[in-house]
Amino acid sequence: MTTERNRVLMAEENKDTRLYTEDSIISLSPLEFTRLRPSTYLGSNEYSTQLVKECFANALDEHNIGHGNKIILTIDTKLNKYSLQDFGQGFPINSIRDDNKTVLEAAFSVLNTSGKYDDSKEGVYSGSSLGVNGIGSKLITFLSLETEVLTYNNNEFEHIWFKDGIFEKRELGKLEHESGTLVTWIPDPQFFQNAQANINEIKKLFEDISALCPKLTIDLIIDNKKESFHTKKGIQDFVDKKIGHKEILSNRFFCRKELDNLLFDICMTYTSDYSDNVTAYVNYGLTESGVHIASIKFGLTRQLNKYAMDKGLLKKNEDVLNQTELNEGLFLVFNLKATNVKYDSQTKTRVVDFDRSLMNSVVNNEFVDWLNNNPKDAKTIVDKALTARKAREAAQKAKDGIRNAGAKNKKFISLPTKLVDAYSKNRGECELFITEGDSAASGIISKRNGKTQAVFPIRGKILSCRKATMDKIYSNQEISNIVKAIGLDINKSNGKLIYDKKKLRYNNIIIATDADSDGFDIRLLLINMFWWLCPELIIEGHLSIALPPLYRITNNKNEYIYIQNDKELSEYKKKHKNETFLLNRNKGLGEQDPSELAYCLLRPETRNVQNLTVSDVEKCDELLEIMMGQKVEPRREYLLKHINEVSIDIE
Repeated sequence: MTTERNRVLMAEENKDTRLYTEDSIISLSPLEFTRLRPSTYLGSNEYSTQLVKECFANALDEHNIGHGNKIILTIDTKLNKYSLQDFGQGFPINSIRDDNKTVLEAAFSVLNTSGKYDDSKEGVYSGSSLGVNGIGSKLITFLSLETEVLTYNNNEFEHIWFKDGIFEKRELGKLEHESGTLVTWIPDPQFFQNAQANINEIKKLFEDISALCPKLTIDLIIDNKKESFHTKKGIQDFVDKKIGHKEILSNRFFCRKELDNLLFDICMTYTSDYSDNVTAYVNYGLTESGVHIASIKFGLTRQLNKYAMDKGLLKKNEDVLNQTELNEGLFLVFNLKATNVKYDSQTKTRVVDFDRSLMNSVVNNEFVDWLNNNPKDAKTIVDKALTARKAREAAQKAKDGIRNAGAKNKKFISLPTKLVDAYSKNRGECELFITEGDSAASGIISKRNGKTQAVFPIRGKILSCRKATMDKIYSNQEISNIVKAIGLDINKSNGKLIYDKKKLRYNNIIIATDADSDGFDIRLLLINMFWWLCPELIIEGHLSIALPPLYRITNNKNEYIYIQNDKELSEYKKKHKNETFLLNRNKGLGEQDPSELAYCLLRPETRNVQNLTVSDVEKCDELLEIMMGQKVEPRREYLLKHINEVSIDIE
């Protein structure tokens, strides 16, 4: 006989959990929702950096309306504790609202509470604040273990504490102190993959903002070590630092224009690069995409085409220059201060609408004046765009030439005749040796593992990609053959290779050159070529260099001992000074017999092959530009500066 308790349990088991009940629909407080779904407002929760950005945005807004010229961020890495101090207006002290909270407490605990909602010209922030949603300061409170806020105003202070997002206590008092606000917090690890802030990202933010706000000084204090961020020339300093020796214009376009409560601060130049670089700030916040970037590019393209047609730089039967062509080498930095800017999320990285009036005015007036007053630079821009057009046409021809048009099987790749390929279908285990000369190649071929090791010989020094146009690069037989061998597609819009690990025919590409000055030059030219063609090949670890031994010692037991360099040779001589041995200097790979090549180059367990890694992409590109670019003076300066770091042993 079934008891009442059993009937209840059976009913529970048979209940359909897919149906809504009165218990299914719940309401969460702003605190509960934010802690349950922090990424709604944070974007990425990989680090707690966004909390720093939100607090900094409020301090920056204060500076931009004329209150305070310094912001201080202090970080205690042991406690993972952050304190940000501004010298702005401070909050009204002990000002009680209808909900019995003070203005200060509400600003840090009541969602959608802000002094920045007024888009009118008479508003405190004139509708042009970076912090516009009334959410940022609440994120700090809601997602931290502890938060405290101390604000000063008219020689009074209010000090409040929160724990796990909940208000704890308040202190009031009088104290002579400069107005401003100090916010201190400890991020709660449960809401972040890493509760620490990304220091490199913060430093970059401070570098950029100090360039946009030349009157502002930002101090970053990490474990009592201070670093200050300040610029004299503002946005021009930003450009100087970023482009290095790549600039090809003699006079940049620079304009800072204010109208009512709008501001447009822009600096534009061109570099020897083949891609564009646009850094766009809106109300001093870095953005990644949006209609503002599309608008400025469209405006510049329109005016450059009009100028080129009026001055006869484009022939009557020529098509106008498209945006892709004119963007090649473009380096553009701007900050737009505008009212009623609309973003797609709290992180404010994408702009969906803004006031275009001032931007359009600068493009249609100041930029046009600059073109007319700088005809040589204007012609340089147009000529570079025309070269880009020719290069794209050459890239398309090269792309078409990579495939064997006559082959019935369209997947068939027309490989270089000099390539001795590996036959493994698992291309992830294959490696390609690019060797200097046929003699070295023949020795490697005879001892290689035919399944996984391929060999391609080149004839001496190849073309320097940074000193040649794209059509000349792809008409170079050696470069064209290397492109065919590695198997990546060509992007016909910019001529670069499209990185796709699945299409890459060799997981490891090994540059094997002689251990002399010519060999070093060839190695550097090849590294430069791969970086120009497809930097991802190096960044993702697909490029290596062989370091063949410079010496071979035959000891009294008739054994071979390979010595890598002069330093190792000197150490060997000291250690074996009482022994007799025969010393051979192996200048080139061609001087080694096949067995030696197998030992020194082919066998993974005995060879000395070094994989190239990149820790800083920008610095790597800058160094290659110095060493391999067209300008001689930067190269000369670099060599003179570092000459003492090179030691040469003469035996």
